[in-house]
Amino acid sequence: MNPEPSALALLRRGIDGLDDAMLLLLAGRRRLVGAAATLKQRAGLPPRDPERELRVLARGLGLARRLGLPPELARGQLSLVIADAWRQQGLDDAQDEDDDAIEGVAMRPALAGPPAEGPAEPRRRLLRWLPPPKRWAPLLSRLPQAWQQRALEAAVGRLLAAPLAKGELDFMRGRRLGIAVPDLGLSWVLELQGDRLRASDEPAEATVRGSATDLLLLASRLEDADTLFFQRRLELTGDTELGLTARNLLDRLPWESVPLGARIALNRGARLARDARDAYREQA
Repeated sequence: MNPEPSALALLRRGIDGLDDAMLLLLAGRRRLVGAAATLKQRAGLPPRDPERELRVLARGLGLARRLGLPPELARGQLSLVIADAWRQQGLDDAQDEDDDAIEGVAMRPALAGPPAEGPAEPRRRLLRWLPPPKRWAPLLSRLPQAWQQRALEAAVGRLLAAPLAKGELDFMRGRRLGIAVPDLGLSWVLELQGDRLRASDEPAEATVRGSATDLLLLASRLEDADTLFFQRRLELTGDTELGLTARNLLDRLPWESVPLGARIALNRGARLARDARDAYREQA
């Protein structure tokens, strides 16, 4: 008797069981959403909570990475349950949430949350007058390198204080990781010395290269590394293993461990840069 058909049948039964389990979990989720909707209504709270949706997407994508799931799969599934929660609360009729809006949630990366309203037209017109990063390059080139390095060390030390204290960046000891921002004409090299990341004048072993806006979007978690690298908006050159180790660590870094003030500044700065870039491209 050929063992393959029976083995295949066993695997298929296992898949069927997992499919049933997913449907049971979805049914349970819908009951909890319904109960939460009732409590929000009694408390006079709005039916939709964009910040909550943002956290659901971020937490789910973080777990997906740890499990080795494709981020597109995780985003798609999470967007479906978020859209279903909208429909449970009647938001598809009340807010005219169309298929494009649901697709926007599906494709927006980690911590980007649901699609936000674009800037109002007056603000968009003002943003078009904001010079793009390359226009700032001549001015920034006049800043002494020592000033740039001190500012970078302070910013990175603040953002990565928690993993530094836990020794999670020890793989960087004696290694040099570069950050290049071509449109600003800036580049730096970081090396772990003692218990701090310090700027180095030595050549980088691996370099992450990207535009100022895309690096801001990555740092603020408004876009995830997988999407940016897949779309070639970020590039990794040199020692790939070193670069990927650093990237994976940052992907696992709990956003809550970043100081609140830094999170707010990064989020607002990244959104402004993204809106300005979009407005400038529309004008072009």
